[in-house]
Amino acid sequence: MRQAMERFEANQGRCAARYEAQDARRSILIVEDDPEMARFLADSLAAEGYDVEWAADGLTGLSAARAADFDAIILDRMLPALDGLSVIQALRSEGNTTPVVFLSAIGTADERVRGLRAGSDDYLVKPFELAELMARLDIIHRRHAASPAAPTRLFAADLSLDLLSSRAVRAGEPLLLQPRAMQLLEYLMRHHGQVVTRSMILQKVWNYDFDPGTNVIDVYISNLRKEIDRPGLAPLLHTVRGKGYRLGLLA
Repeated sequence: MRQAMERFEANQGRCAARYEAQDARRSILIVEDDPEMARFLADSLAAEGYDVEWAADGLTGLSAARAADFDAIILDRMLPALDGLSVIQALRSEGNTTPVVFLSAIGTADERVRGLRAGSDDYLVKPFELAELMARLDIIHRRHAASPAAPTRLFAADLSLDLLSSRAVRAGEPLLLQPRAMQLLEYLMRHHGQVVTRSMILQKVWNYDFDPGTNVIDVYISNLRKEIDRPGLAPLLHTVRGKGYRLGLLA
């Protein structure tokens, strides 16, 4: 424990630090700009057997989450460089399903809902009891250990699809989709950022190994685009001329 604290002091002027506990059972990333809160969390989690890494701003936290596989992430809502909501939205849009717990002084119902809809697994308001945080982490670990390997939620920017409930949401608003359109959206989201051809869609969504010579794909893509890319939202569903379609924000 003392070694962990010494490492914290040595790295307090940097953007990130690592706390290694002997015989660590799990790894966790803390993204928190308050050094005292970060040290308290790091020491407490290390004492529980976690291998802890700390990032003091959103950009550093996002880079750390991309660079390593953590068992969980504790994420502050208000962060320098990049706020917590943007961090989790970026991770989920890239298909990163690492469990995330928001720790925030912002405790309004609207903010909690925003955090959960962005893809967090839990939202705990400061000040909090350490025992409650540990209990929530244990629940998350058990839930994910019991979950199948394949993700049950897909993300692309602010678009999410819950495969268990067949519920699609964009920018907090539910999408009204028929079953076939839902299957098409799922296929596009599983290939987020990639160009998929008409023949790929026909084979995987309609189970056709030939082109029926109809405009069925055009009709479904058009209707899906109307639901996904509503006025005021950044376009997500793009036609790549001569190639097919791509789901994702333009760079």
